[in-house]
Amino acid sequence: MVGYDPEGRCVSTAEAAVAGSASGLVTRVLVSPLDVLKIRFQLQIEQLSNRNPAAKYHGMLQAVQRIFREEGLTAFWKGHVPAQILSVGFGAVQFMTFESLTELMHNFTSFRAQDSLVHLVCGGVAACAASVAVQPVDTLRTRFAAQGEPKIYLNLRHAVVTMYQTEGPGTFYRGLTPTLIAVFPYAGLQFFFYNILQQFSKWAIPAEAKNGAGVRNLVCGSCAGVLSKSLTYPLDLVKKRLQVGGFEHARAAFGQVRTYGGFLDCVRQMMREEGPGGFFKGFSPSLLKAAFSSGFIFFWYELFCSLLCTMKSPESTQRKEG
Repeated sequence: MVGYDPEGRCVSTAEAAVAGSASGLVTRVLVSPLDVLKIRFQLQIEQLSNRNPAAKYHGMLQAVQRIFREEGLTAFWKGHVPAQILSVGFGAVQFMTFESLTELMHNFTSFRAQDSLVHLVCGGVAACAASVAVQPVDTLRTRFAAQGEPKIYLNLRHAVVTMYQTEGPGTFYRGLTPTLIAVFPYAGLQFFFYNILQQFSKWAIPAEAKNGAGVRNLVCGSCAGVLSKSLTYPLDLVKKRLQVGGFEHARAAFGQVRTYGGFLDCVRQMMREEGPGGFFKGFSPSLLKAAFSSGFIFFWYELFCSLLCTMKSPESTQRKEG
């Protein structure tokens, strides 16, 4: 189970980082198209409706067809290299920190490592640490996914050099404030709900076969992702708007663009021009992505941890020696 378990501990902190990296890598390949759709919707000023002729994107199916027609199949994996670096780095730091924090809480406080509230706090702190570590890559990923044709950035190196020379080093941390404000409750609630759902599933289906554990992890992870994303989505949208600041010229083909002076200014402008519904643009693909991403992350993480434990078991060692 995710988190420190004093009775069944067989994965070290370093191995947790490896399992987190691997789960992030596999998951990113699978959910990248939904991520691109989500970002395109979030950055569109115009209302997402076919009744608005000025809007480039009206809905998920129409957006998929238009992106495929105008930019080709590879457009759904735009920014995939920085996105993979992001996923691998985030997964490593998040799960390594989470496992360490739950162990500290168990050993030095009166709380148990597998308490849901412990997972809420430790999950939030671990995600904040991971976000600070990978924020520059997240900004790069967002810009690659957001740019149209012709491309402003030709490759990752070109993007880094151009952004540094024209906008300064601070540009790589644009949107960090809403990122941290959003990621603490999102990740904390993700681990919190996953823990509760796991405990409930084991109580509801106590005789479940061991072979069904993977499906249970997938379902519990997906539900946890949907619940946490639904509660924190507007902050993620504001973060994306801030990350493309100074990048307005590359957004001209997608419709109107706006310049925001910061977190509060972005919120004020969006409320005034787009209304409350503007904070939920791209919610459908984001919810789908959250379901798949969270489900796969926990599924693959638990699977890789189990494989690492199996490799270290006495039976495995004996087979190798034989």
